Amino acid sequence: MSDTTADPAPRRIFVDKQTPKPYHALVETAEAVRTAAAEAGLDHALVELINLRVSQINGCAYCLSVHTRAASRAGETPQRLGVLAAWRDTGLFTERERAALALAEATTEPADAALQERAYATARQVFDDDEISAVIWVAITINAFNRVSILSKHPVTASPDSRSAHG
Repeated sequence: MSDTTADPAPRRIFVDKQTPKPYHALVETAEAVRTAAAEAGLDHALVELINLRVSQINGCAYCLSVHTRAASRAGETPQRLGVLAAWRDTGLFTERERAALALAEATTEPADAALQERAYATARQVFDDDEISAVIWVAITINAFNRVSILSKHPVTASPDSRSAHG
């Protein structure tokens, strides 16, 4: 007779804690990417939009929580954050932001060659080589952090500024 009270889901380990050396290398990479993005002239708010959009695509609740707060601190409005998943259907994002978001999406979904070519061509119209490289590196890095958090099932806890859905 089987035990129906046992939790069928295996306990997850936090891979960042279990094997910290590669995680620390990833953190160092993220710091280098932030520096490269700033040196290339990418606005911090744009970097956070990229982080959020990639995290939306990947479904990473933990990174969405972290980067929503970071985007707000960088000056993003609740309206723009609320419609980011449908950015193509709004007039709220600049040509540069749209190009960066498209390139970040293509980086996240690299198997779609046509999407990748269109995004790269659009990015070429508004970004120089350093900016294109920075956008791609931001997307690559947040994709890696998404995988760490998703596979570890990092919990999302209420922040002091969050409001209850019930009042």
